[in-house]
Amino acid sequence: MEIRPVRYDHPDAVKLAELVQQEYVRRYGDADITPLDPEMFAPPNGMYLLAYEDERPLATGGWRVSEDTAEGYAAGDAEIKRMFVLPEARGRGLARRILAALEADARAAGRTRMVLETGTEQPEAIALYASSGYRLVETAEKFGLYRTYEQSRCMTKSLLDG
Repeated sequence: MEIRPVRYDHPDAVKLAELVQQEYVRRYGDADITPLDPEMFAPPNGMYLLAYEDERPLATGGWRVSEDTAEGYAAGDAEIKRMFVLPEARGRGLARRILAALEADARAAGRTRMVLETGTEQPEAIALYASSGYRLVETAEKFGLYRTYEQSRCMTKSLLDG
């Protein structure tokens, strides 16, 4: 297993992004409309990772700087985006490894807090983040495009503690 940084517009990243969008449609009825641009994940303002096995991409995830106070973010925030593991590769710790690498990179880039949005139809994601030290935030503290949606769950983790 190898985890590699790639551009968000790398062909393998695009392929997995299409699959994660299909997963959102299956679970929520619609794709995620959050505007994302490859430059958002370019160092030092972000990073995008793919996990490979035998040159086959199995998992993905990235972080980007998100500090727009109008959307509820704060100075120092790094937002997790597009965490996804192919169904046949789940249960092998790939998401946890990618998450740890993203946190380490964001911390090294001077970010102070990881933030993410997930949803009620992704209980396995909520469990992963909770077991990795993330906490659910109250409705008044929510952030991101989907912060007002009933199914939205926003979670944070301080990067100052590690």
